Formats: sequence, structure tokens, C-alpha cells
Amino acid sequence: MGSVPVLLLEDRGAVRILTMNRPEKRNALNSELTHALFDALESVDQEERVGAVVLTGAGPGFCAGADLGEFKGLEDPQAAEKRAELTMQLQLVFSKISKPVVTAINGAAMGGGAGLALAADMAVMAQSAKLGYPEVKHGIVAAIVMANLVRQIGRKAAFELVSLGEPVDAQRALQLGMVNRVVPDGEVLSHALSLGEKLAAVARPAMAETKRLFHEVADMTLRQALERGRDANKRMRNFQKLGK
Repeated sequence: MGSVPVLLLEDRGAVRILTMNRPEKRNALNSELTHALFDALESVDQEERVGAVVLTGAGPGFCAGADLGEFKGLEDPQAAEKRAELTMQLQLVFSKISKPVVTAINGAAMGGGAGLALAADMAVMAQSAKLGYPEVKHGIVAAIVMANLVRQIGRKAAFELVSLGEPVDAQRALQLGMVNRVVPDGEVLSHALSLGEKLAAVARPAMAETKRLFHEVADMTLRQALERGRDANKRMRNFQKLGK
């Protein structure tokens, strides 16, 4: 018998479902799973039949964050640096690919798992799920995942999350704008798939340009953002020519 894959891939129409498959570790991110996620997300842009991605976790949890057992074994400084670089690239790839990504947060999303949940373009969260950044309670820092967090919610709320390390429930996450929908347990994947289907149904050039421009203007001054919007408006006058 072969080893069990750490990431499961399934296509439902034009939606690619990625399921983190380490339920016995609450889908903690070891190097193998992190590499698999990065490669799977990056490769989606090369597949014309895929219009959107849904990311979820196997078992009762979404993702427990970094696999601390693996990190304890990284005594070589270069190995630790490579692992940090890999984590950063995974957080970044969500915004770099042209296909929209929806996270189906089926259970606890902590630390790096919370980072994954927020890195997506949209998020659906189970009513009983929790989301948090407990690193400070372990004497470390929610370092790489902090970048996405402070860009998506207010600074006071973001600082509270990373400085106290206390998780928030689904309703609080919704109030803070961390997720788009809160749904009953057991319905997370179906609601995320519904969103994914709607996103995949949008004309691919329009969706790709929308996502590219959205992430570009988020970090610009108003004038720069307006100029980029003006340039995009010129390109989008004829959708049929955009992909040529």
C-alpha cells in the first residue's frame, strides 16, 4: 500500500477542491503539505477547465498551523530559513494566481491555519469553528501570517488577536470581516462550493483582471490606485481582446 496523500484534489465542475489531509495532526502544516499546497495552487492557473478553488481540511479541524514537531527538528539554520521562505511563498501565492480561492473553514484554524483561511479571496466558516493566532502564548510571534491579517481587519482588532493569542468564534470573525459567511456545521463545503461555482461562472478574463487589480490597489496610495484602475478600464473595454 502506498502512503496516504497529504493533499486531496477533486474537481466538481469548474471548481477544484483542495483538502488538507492530515486529520490526525489537525492538518498541521509540515513541509510536505506546505509544498503540496503551494504547487497545487500555482498549477491551477495553467488549467483552463478550473475557474475557482475551494480549500478545506479533512476531519474536524481546518488547520492547526505549523507542525511544531517538525520545527523542533530544524536545527540547521539554513533549513529553518528555507522553511520560513516556503511559508511566506504559500501565503503569497493566493493573491498571485488569477483564479479566486474560497476557504471552507470546517473547524479550528489556528496560527498558520488562520493565515491560510484569511489568505483566500473569500471565506466560509462553520458556526462552531474558531480562528486565532496563539503564537504569543507559546513564546513566539505570529510573524508571516500577520501581514495578511493587518490588511484585512482594523489595526486595534488585529493587534488584540496577535498580542493576546485568544481565538474568536465564527460570529466575531464575521463582524471583524475575516470571513464572508457563517453557516451551520456540516454545510461549510456546500456553501463554499456554491460561491466557487458563481466565481467560476464569471468570464475568465474579467475575473483575472478583477483579482489582479484588487490586490494591486490594496497596497497603493489613492492616486496610484486610481491610475491603475484607469489603465485597467482601458484594457477591459473589450473583454474578448483581453486574453489575446
